[in-house]
Amino acid sequence: MVQHRHRGGSRRGFLPVGAAVAAAACAVTGAAVIVISGLGGSPDQDDRAVTLPPPADIACAEKGKVPGSGSTAQQNAMARWIEEYGRACPSVRIAYNPLGSGAGVAQFLRQATAFGGTDGALKPGDVERSRKVCPGGQAIDLPMVGGPIAIGYNLRGVDNLVLDAGTLARIFDSEITNWSHPAIHKLNPGAKLPDLPIQAVHRSDDSGTTQNLNAYLAGAAPDQWPYEAKKAWQGKGGHSAAGSDDVAGAVRNAEGAIGYFELSFAGKLKIPTVRIDTGAKEPIAPSPETASAGIASAEVVGKEGDLTLKFDYATKAEGAYPIVLVTYEIVCDRGNQTETLPALKSFLTYTASEEGQKILPSIHYAPLPENVASRVRKVIATLS
Repeated sequence: MVQHRHRGGSRRGFLPVGAAVAAAACAVTGAAVIVISGLGGSPDQDDRAVTLPPPADIACAEKGKVPGSGSTAQQNAMARWIEEYGRACPSVRIAYNPLGSGAGVAQFLRQATAFGGTDGALKPGDVERSRKVCPGGQAIDLPMVGGPIAIGYNLRGVDNLVLDAGTLARIFDSEITNWSHPAIHKLNPGAKLPDLPIQAVHRSDDSGTTQNLNAYLAGAAPDQWPYEAKKAWQGKGGHSAAGSDDVAGAVRNAEGAIGYFELSFAGKLKIPTVRIDTGAKEPIAPSPETASAGIASAEVVGKEGDLTLKFDYATKAEGAYPIVLVTYEIVCDRGNQTETLPALKSFLTYTASEEGQKILPSIHYAPLPENVASRVRKVIATLS
C-alpha cells in the first residue's frame, strides 16, 4: 500500500557510506542506507549546505525494506536518490550495494535482492532463469540513469587531450604504449606529450561499464577492436582494478595512466578527461548534456515491458558524446515479492520522476530523455 508523500523527516547531511558506518546506519529503524565501500556519495557532497531543502514530493510506501545491488556506475546517483527518498519516506529503508553489474544480475537471479542494477541489458538466458524468481512473469530492464563513460588520464602538463576511437582501441589493446606515439601527436598538435609509458587500466570484475566501452570501440573502430561487447575485459595487457572507484583511484595515483569510469568519479577525484574526436566539427567532452544528446538517439528494442536501448556508437552528430551508458534497474514485471513490492514501486517511481531525474546533472549524470522516462514510469505503474 502506498500512502501520500511524507514531508517530515529530520534535516541531515549526506548519509555516511563507509562500511562500518553504513552497518551501524542499517540498525537505525527507518534509515535509508546505501552500503558501499571506498568512493561514494555525491561528488559535490563536501560542498553542500548544511541546511537542506524540503524533502521531495514522493508518494511513499507505508513501510518496507528494499535491498538492491549491482552497477558501480550508478552508485553516486543511487546514494543521492536514497538520501532524498529517505528524507521524505523515513519508514522505508532502501539499501544498495554497488558490487558491479555482473554481481547485481547474479544476486537478483538468486532472489537475494528486490532489484538489480546493470549497465548492460539482460541476456536471453538470464531472462529465462528469472522466471524462477518472478512467478508468473520474468525480469525486465528499466533504463533509469544515463551518463558518459569518461576516459580519464594522468599526464602532467596536458590538460586538453583529444583521442579518437581507433587510437583508444590501440591504447587499450597495448598496441600504442607510449604517450609520444605519432597517432596521439596527430590528434593533439602543439601539445607537449611526454616520452612516457602508457599505463592503461581496465576493470578486473565483470562490468556493464566495460561492456559499454567494448561496444563503443567495436562499433566505432571495428578494425582496431575485434572483440565482443562483453562485461569481461577483452583487450590485451594493461593493469586491472575492481570497480569504477578503484580504476579512478589507480589513474589518479599513477602518472601516465589512462582508464575509464563514469563521469562522477572524474569529478570527485578531479581527474582530467579525454575529448573524443567523432568526426564532428569539434571534439566532444563528456558531460550530462552531451551524454543526453547521445542517449536521445537510442532506439528502444526491448519488448513486452522491457525497455532495452540500442545505441549508435559511430554517431558523428554535433554535440553527441558517443561513449555512453544507461544503467538499467532489473525487476520482475510480475511476481515481485509481496513484502517489497509497494516500497519498490514507490522508490522507482521517484527515481524515474521529473523530480528524481532533474537532480542528476548536478552529480555528473545524464537525465533520461523524456520520451524514454515517460515509458519507464508507465511500466513501473504496472509492476505486480
